[in-house]
Amino acid sequence: MDKKIRIIAVIAVVIFSVFVLTSPSDPIPLPLPTSNSESASVSILAENLDKPRAIAISDDRIFVTEKDGFIRVIQDNNLLESPLAAFRSANVFDGGLLGITLHPDFSNNHYIYVFLTYKENGNLWNKILQITESENKLQDAETIFDKIPGSTFTNGGFIKFGPDGKLYVGTGTVSDSSHLPQDLDSLSGKILRLNDDGTIPDDNPFSDSPVYSLGHRNPQGMTWDYNGNMFVAEFGPEKNDEINLIQAGKNYGWPEQQCSGIDKYENAILCYDPSIEPGGILFYSGDKLDFESSFIMASMRATNLYQLDFEEGLSSQKSILSGIGRVRDVVQGPDGSLYVITSNTDGKGFPDRMDDKLLRILK
Repeated sequence: MDKKIRIIAVIAVVIFSVFVLTSPSDPIPLPLPTSNSESASVSILAENLDKPRAIAISDDRIFVTEKDGFIRVIQDNNLLESPLAAFRSANVFDGGLLGITLHPDFSNNHYIYVFLTYKENGNLWNKILQITESENKLQDAETIFDKIPGSTFTNGGFIKFGPDGKLYVGTGTVSDSSHLPQDLDSLSGKILRLNDDGTIPDDNPFSDSPVYSLGHRNPQGMTWDYNGNMFVAEFGPEKNDEINLIQAGKNYGWPEQQCSGIDKYENAILCYDPSIEPGGILFYSGDKLDFESSFIMASMRATNLYQLDFEEGLSSQKSILSGIGRVRDVVQGPDGSLYVITSNTDGKGFPDRMDDKLLRILK
């Protein structure tokens, strides 16, 4: 399905509203976020986060990565003063400490996984670390997968465990002129599938390869629906952001194809022109919040948290939360609430004196 959206405005208050279509000549406005975001339906759990990137939630704690190398902990609705861990990350625009996820058996083994951009001998690389924590302190950190090509602007970095218990990793291209996303021998521009110890599963689509799918530019969000289908949101180059249905062994076309048009590549389910910079995505499965559509998507450039229905397409897209600036990630908590982080201190937003924030959507 190759449908495109033209975005004219976002409303700078916390509301439920219909998404507005506009002409291609209208720019996307980037409104200043309002500072009074707390209400009966939205609660601020943490403020003054520094370039936060991703959220992971256990039964009693929330973990947030900060780009400059810190894992922050929110417990009992309080941001703990000391970070759980501090890593030396590469100081590049869209790299650093990026994705975070918890092992499916986290309550017993206390394993946390993170995606880290680093510099070695003048070259940028990404790696995956398995961390063991105890009482909000780092006990051990082991590199379980390394030498993913790095970039100043397109590292991908989202990591999550799928319904099959495997670790899925979105990697970016090293540059828009690179054809490495089409090279099966490269880890660039791929969705990778790993065992929880970083080894390669026997049932991956390509023999002795961690590659699950190829032809990606800059994966940003990852989720599964109720039937186990995998979806990925990724940035395009100023336009043609994509939502893709990921299938084992399939090629999604970058850099030869953007969104759709070439038979040998998979077409995007949704295509955004101009860009809205999609972030975290999920299918809401709780009963605490009443949404018309279950697919939820954070958006940075369009400064909204959206719901939409794939069957109805972009015309069904509606705002859940706005007025807080750039929205980086969204996750569902065990209680059925949604948790989001803003991304106003990332160099592309309009931060207020309390940014960035972690918020909880209560109803």
